[in-house]
Amino acid sequence: MGTPRKSVPLGALLALFLGHMTAALEVPLDLPQPPTITHQSQKDAIIDPRESIVIHCEAKGKPHPSFSWTRNGTHFDIDRDSKVIMKPSSGTLVIDISGEKAEAYEGVYQCTARNEHGTALSNNIVIRQSRAPLWAKERYQPMVVQEGASLVLPCRPPPGLPPPFIIWMDGWFQKLPQNPRVSQALDGDLYFSNVLKEDSRNDYTCYARFPYTQTIQQKQPMTVKVLTMDEITDSLAALVNETDFISEAPAEERMPSFLVPNGSSSTKTVLRGEVLDLECIPEGLPTPEISWHKESGDLPSGRSSFHSFRKVLRITGVTEADSGGYRCTARNRLGSVRHLITVTVKAAPYWISAPRNLILAPKENGVLICRASGNPKPAVTWFMNGIPIENSPKDPSRKVEDDTVIFSDIQTGSSAVYQCNASNEHGYLLANAFVNVLSEPPRVLTPPNNVYQVIRNSPALLDCASFGAPTPNITWFKDSQTSILDGDPYVLHKNGTLEIHVAQTLNSGKYTCVAMNSLGKKENNVFLEVKEPTRILKQPEYKMVRANEHAHFECKVKHDPSLTPNMIWLKDDGELPDDERFEVDSDSLTIRDVTEEDAGSYTCIMNTTLDQDSATAMLTVIESTPAPAVVYGQPDPPTDLELSDEQARSVQLTWISGDEHNSPIQRFVIQYEDSLRHPGAWHNLTDVPGTKTTAHLKLSPYVHYTFRVLAVNQVGSSQPSYQSRQYKTDPAAPDENPTEVQGSGTEHNNLVISWKPLSGLQANGPGLQYKVIWRQKDLEKDWASVTVANVSKFVVSGTPTFVPYELKVQALNDYGNGPEPQAHVGYSGEDLPLAAPESVQVLMQNGVLAEVHWEPVPPSSVRGLLKGYKVYYWKEKSLHKQQPHHEEQQVLTFSGNRTRGQLPGLHPYSLYTFNVRVFNGKGEGPPCPNLVFQTPEGVPGHPAFLRVTNPNLDSLTLEWGPPAERNGILIGYTLRYQPINNTNELGPLEEVALPPNETSFTLLNLRYSTRYKFYFNAKTVKGPGPVITEEAVTIMDEALLRQPAVDVGTARPVGPAFGNVSSTVRENDVVISWEYWGPDKNVYIEYIVENSKEEWRKELVNGSQTYQIKGLKPGTSYKVRVVARDQSDETVHSTKELLITLPATASRQVDIATQGWFIGLMCAIALLILVLLIVCFIKRNKGASHWLLGVVKEKEDAHADPEIQPMKEDDGTFGEYSDTEDRKPLKGSRSPSNGTIKRDDSADSLVDYGDGGDGQFNEDGSFIGQYSGRREKEPVEGTESSEAPSPSNPMNSFV
Repeated sequence: MGTPRKSVPLGALLALFLGHMTAALEVPLDLPQPPTITHQSQKDAIIDPRESIVIHCEAKGKPHPSFSWTRNGTHFDIDRDSKVIMKPSSGTLVIDISGEKAEAYEGVYQCTARNEHGTALSNNIVIRQSRAPLWAKERYQPMVVQEGASLVLPCRPPPGLPPPFIIWMDGWFQKLPQNPRVSQALDGDLYFSNVLKEDSRNDYTCYARFPYTQTIQQKQPMTVKVLTMDEITDSLAALVNETDFISEAPAEERMPSFLVPNGSSSTKTVLRGEVLDLECIPEGLPTPEISWHKESGDLPSGRSSFHSFRKVLRITGVTEADSGGYRCTARNRLGSVRHLITVTVKAAPYWISAPRNLILAPKENGVLICRASGNPKPAVTWFMNGIPIENSPKDPSRKVEDDTVIFSDIQTGSSAVYQCNASNEHGYLLANAFVNVLSEPPRVLTPPNNVYQVIRNSPALLDCASFGAPTPNITWFKDSQTSILDGDPYVLHKNGTLEIHVAQTLNSGKYTCVAMNSLGKKENNVFLEVKEPTRILKQPEYKMVRANEHAHFECKVKHDPSLTPNMIWLKDDGELPDDERFEVDSDSLTIRDVTEEDAGSYTCIMNTTLDQDSATAMLTVIESTPAPAVVYGQPDPPTDLELSDEQARSVQLTWISGDEHNSPIQRFVIQYEDSLRHPGAWHNLTDVPGTKTTAHLKLSPYVHYTFRVLAVNQVGSSQPSYQSRQYKTDPAAPDENPTEVQGSGTEHNNLVISWKPLSGLQANGPGLQYKVIWRQKDLEKDWASVTVANVSKFVVSGTPTFVPYELKVQALNDYGNGPEPQAHVGYSGEDLPLAAPESVQVLMQNGVLAEVHWEPVPPSSVRGLLKGYKVYYWKEKSLHKQQPHHEEQQVLTFSGNRTRGQLPGLHPYSLYTFNVRVFNGKGEGPPCPNLVFQTPEGVPGHPAFLRVTNPNLDSLTLEWGPPAERNGILIGYTLRYQPINNTNELGPLEEVALPPNETSFTLLNLRYSTRYKFYFNAKTVKGPGPVITEEAVTIMDEALLRQPAVDVGTARPVGPAFGNVSSTVRENDVVISWEYWGPDKNVYIEYIVENSKEEWRKELVNGSQTYQIKGLKPGTSYKVRVVARDQSDETVHSTKELLITLPATASRQVDIATQGWFIGLMCAIALLILVLLIVCFIKRNKGASHWLLGVVKEKEDAHADPEIQPMKEDDGTFGEYSDTEDRKPLKGSRSPSNGTIKRDDSADSLVDYGDGGDGQFNEDGSFIGQYSGRREKEPVEGTESSEAPSPSNPMNSFV
């Protein structure tokens, strides 16, 4: 009985027993056994193309198995592919697909694990790359739908692997609200049972998020316009050509019908165990309601749920019982419609009984059973060691019968791994089960002397796990009894576990299990301890307490004295509030000054390691009765301090409490003064609750104590009491030794032993000293020692370099030694390492990252604690420059016993030198020989500068500097540019490729007075570098050509937002030009007469960088400045003030044009001419009409527009043509961007469509503006433009 016992709690025992009952048969690892697959990847694995492919295959066996792989049914030679590695002692493959196409490694993989006793196979593992295909480019015309009609917005994302997650959002990336009327279907389309006016919007956007790659793709936004019938009638002509118009019957109420699915019935097939989603989406007005029921019974409880506003019925964990008809019904107040979905449940194979490993002794019998079910019924095939069993070596002891393999009178050498494959059209199951033929005497696997603890009247389970071949027979005995334990109250399980259904105290004792077979027997002892249950003897009682009073709950408990109890209190089944008003004692709970929030249920729970008991009581808080105002104050100091029960290390202190001043005393603070060491200094000794006036004080030896007491309530602390009489304790030997004992060296041949000295109170007496004890570890030498004064360290000289020592420090004084000290381990001093790392090499990861590898130095050469390795490296030069360019040396530290490290932040296309050295606590060892490596090319940095010079009417010249960081050999530059209009909208983007040896380029055929934005970057073979941008403006007239060239493209500095301000002065106006690159676009010209006190005049000049100030007085001086303002009209940027003086005009003779009589005469003549013109116009009106008719006829013949009706020949007038023409926009007009003409925008005047009234009308109201002499440029084919189409065909004006 000298062997120590191990305690096993009941919960751990139960888990162990259940796990042992269900686990597969385990063979001890020291015995021969065929391979067993322990871990493998899932059958269908979708990989992220940005990460390495990992295909798991782990197996165990004795000897350890070797591994091989097949891909797509043929041998996969991993040694021939440098991208593929197999983990050591494992079959797991890691495929590095960086720089490779992941598609090259797609396929079906199977792992084989084999040793001399058999071969195990993994499942077929299908590896497929995740895919996120791009959305096909589409352009949607606005959908115009009548209010109340149904509508479907298609999403139809590209098929991904796995399929994408669909969500509909608006232009602000907010999820579109859904409800029973508007919802997203399972296929991602957005369905409207009926549309309302508020459904009109232009930003219905479908987003598809593809997992694995975590990419989100966006469909082009769709526009929906909901119109009433009157609006549709008024807008029909405008919408008929270019707009999708969805119209049904008038928007009247209608009974439901189904948008999805079609018809009155449909079918659905689902596999067993999967999730079944049935969907019915109705339309109708008012919005229909959906209900579901199953034809042959109720919906499965607990597995069925409704989604998408009851439009989807979801059933999880489908079984064959879920087959049948499911009817969905849509109804509103006008009627109902039904649809029947017939569900058929098929099943991939699933196990009824999977084959289990067999361990047989020679001449024994055994059976492997492979029983699976499915729909259709799966076919079962057998393999031995991965070969079809019919092709394997014949074994007279083996017989195959369908799903069973029978072994009779098995022989040594018949060990093998058998595979069972059950498959049908929906999938397959593959199981490995080995047959291991062994001759092994019994072993008991349960640890000896386990102690099982259970509570009386609960089950007890005593484990006796065993192994042997033949299988051992298990018997149990109790104490010294010789009779086998069998029958009531004992139950012996097949795995050897002994169960006592209702354990009693008399069942406690020692139990012995005996495992026996034909080759021997083995015994094992365990112990059972039956404990008394935990019971609450006095439960907490219901309390009704007034607010601000105290509530007290008691919870008296009885438990087994050998178990450690733990009392927990809960409030409303949660933790107690973190409030000092809640005081928990060993068997009670007190709540002080209760509030209404304290009302509720309070539960006391008594836990032990084996069981628990609990009880609950309610607390009701009622309103307290009004009371006069109470004045609260600090308590008075305690009085009458007395010392009693005086002992060598303790004393009893009592006192009388002072007045509380309406606030109960919460605690007393007891302080002491040591007049021997620190006279006049008071220290806190202990606290006691406010309900007590006595304290038993534990004291230290060799102290001259004086005590005082303070009272503390909620208001504050009292003044200290008068001090007690002095109490002196006698000296004694130290009770403790120094702490924080350490050993380390300051030199290579010494050892510094240090410690934290004891305090004065810890010394316990005079003459404090320390005994320092040491010896070299692991050499079994005698201890060396020395006694030192009250110091904190001692130096041992002449030690070997960096060897371990055992250290002790013991306190002693004039009255004796302290307790036996604890041994600590320290090390003598370190010296510099002797060796440099070897086999140093560098592997380039990319242009900016290298990985350095080295072999670790021998441990004996470190001569200290290995801290790590340092890599020194520096840049010699950039490879595109001939001269060396040394940079400051950099150091990277890699802690620990590392064999590699990465060097980040390198410059591409550069030459580097590096070395590696080891370091310890003393310093660094010698470096390895310098090595050189070259970084590959990378993308270049941004060009040094980009400036625009020589602005002309239609051209600009760009100059640039090569990138400072070329990072390789430049192969060219890319210039892209686009115009910017007055509202900061960007025009079409043009791109120009430029050779690497150019530093300037002139752009021709630009538009005058137009701002352009330029994007410029360099590129190497690795790709384009970062872009720098610039903006510039072509000049607006020839006068500016005579000005000196203005560098409008200088790289923007950090500082002022304006630059290059210049002026051109004329007779009575001035032209100001400038550069501006600030973020605020509200730019103004401000000017004032010099020395004037008037306010500055300001004129808005958005969208231009030149401006003409007109109406200035000749001979006058003006102050002019350009300013930028923010949205609150505050000036944020301003140029310096320009002083501009207009030239004075010479004195002239009186201009006749300014005389009143001359002006009156001219007005009379103009009026007379106007009257004559009107008379002539009226007389020639008929002739003009016939002329216009001929022009219109020519245009009709030229364009052959089918929308324009021919003239009526009988009366010579325009038939339907003039009415159609009246509805078209004027020449030069812009069509609305959404492609429609709103009724509200067009009903008042046709001039609203123009750019300022370019069109004209005859006096009969007919429109002739389209046939005036002005024509606009045709838009360039293939580019998008916000301009209106050419009016040569009037109907093309409608979008």
